[in-house]
Amino acid sequence: MGKRFMDIVVAGSALGLSTPLLLIAAIGIKLTSSGPILYRARRVGRDRRLPHKSSSIDKYLPERRQNGYGGRQFTMYKFRTMHLGANTGSAITSRDDSRVFPFGAWLRATKIDELPQLLNVIKGDMALVGPRPEAPEIVRGHYTADDLTTLQIPPGLTSPGSLYYYTHCEGVLPDDTAVMEMYLKRFLPVKLAIDRVYMRHATVNYDVRVLLRTIALLVARLVGSQCFPDPPELAEADVNPGLLVHR
Repeated sequence: MGKRFMDIVVAGSALGLSTPLLLIAAIGIKLTSSGPILYRARRVGRDRRLPHKSSSIDKYLPERRQNGYGGRQFTMYKFRTMHLGANTGSAITSRDDSRVFPFGAWLRATKIDELPQLLNVIKGDMALVGPRPEAPEIVRGHYTADDLTTLQIPPGLTSPGSLYYYTHCEGVLPDDTAVMEMYLKRFLPVKLAIDRVYMRHATVNYDVRVLLRTIALLVARLVGSQCFPDPPELAEADVNPGLLVHR
């Protein structure tokens, strides 16, 4: 309840304070690219089904491991950053993706394109802090049993795993058809492993620290910083060291 209360208060306040940015983004999109202002993406949210006791393995296993991937699909809002009709192809966007128009690239770099997701937070689809929601086809086809446990809590605007991806991985994604393969095989497993560490220790205070880290990293990127330390959660994450990117 404390987390949900904080989510509503902070998201509502942030929406009010960010009104000038929302207006700039909306006007800029209309002036620089034909099409709608918002992009509506299908994402997989929280799986509320309770775990059950396995008769063959002496531990609790989520029911969805036996009956599909679970998770409720919802519509996630973003400012549109791609040319109209360019949302086909890879669900993962590299930094210099040709589908992104120039003003959209600025929105993506500053993360202003994510501000409409504050509405998702207020609606209860998302939280301020939690594993970033993925497209249904990625969850269905590529999540391992451990990865599916990240659906036990609401997806978030930010998380330690998504911060690692933002600072360490986005800049090295290839600008070709290999972008999805690299994301799925190298970056997604690390991102989700870091977020599982967050889930083991999640508190309201921890959420506040993650939000402050997010703000600090955004400011650092805006002033030109390119090198960032590994997130503290990485030391506890169960990942293959060969998958890591050090910047």
